Amino acid sequence: MEVIDLKEQYKKIRPVIVDRISEFEKIWEQKDHTKIFHEFVFCLLTPQSKAKMAQKALNSMIETGIIYKGSHKDIEVFLKGVRFYKNKARYIEEARNRFFKDGRFLVLDLIDEKDLFKTREVLVKNIKGYGYKEASHFLRNIGLYRDIAILDRHIMKNMRKYGYIDDIPKSLTPKRYIDFEQKFIKFAKDINIPPHHLDLLLWYLEAGEVFK
Repeated sequence: MEVIDLKEQYKKIRPVIVDRISEFEKIWEQKDHTKIFHEFVFCLLTPQSKAKMAQKALNSMIETGIIYKGSHKDIEVFLKGVRFYKNKARYIEEARNRFFKDGRFLVLDLIDEKDLFKTREVLVKNIKGYGYKEASHFLRNIGLYRDIAILDRHIMKNMRKYGYIDDIPKSLTPKRYIDFEQKFIKFAKDINIPPHHLDLLLWYLEAGEVFK
């Protein structure tokens, strides 16, 4: 797809993207601790797994209440189909026990919405199972997205396709993540599409819907 076609696709689905971003923003505006905790868990589940599978697992845990009280062994039962489910079950249990207290999700205390770079560093340092990508994904999904990017292989594949990177590394060091992030933001600015919109657009073109 040529850049001109990309921009045409954006014109068509921009209202859907705006609506989705608005849903993300409302989560932060309302400071809904439970919803933020759910998005936090969702982003623990997504590495190397399909987003729909992660959401299905999350929904099941919410419906049964296991997400709030289950041991990692209990949680594992709901994560079949999610890659590395045993590790992820432990991450969920540990994060919940450490941060979810009496309906308050204490991770909110780690978030400085005026400095998302600092916030991301703090999240990666303090949360087992979170790297730069997962922390960026979580922040975007609660409406905090300014100048950060979710760099998964699909996004990097498009960056390479449109000439912004030469290769797709197997893993990204923090330094290289930030370098690629700046290139993605340049890509977005060059075609006059906000970076957080471009992410959802590229995923729409891959999956046929604007999800998260």
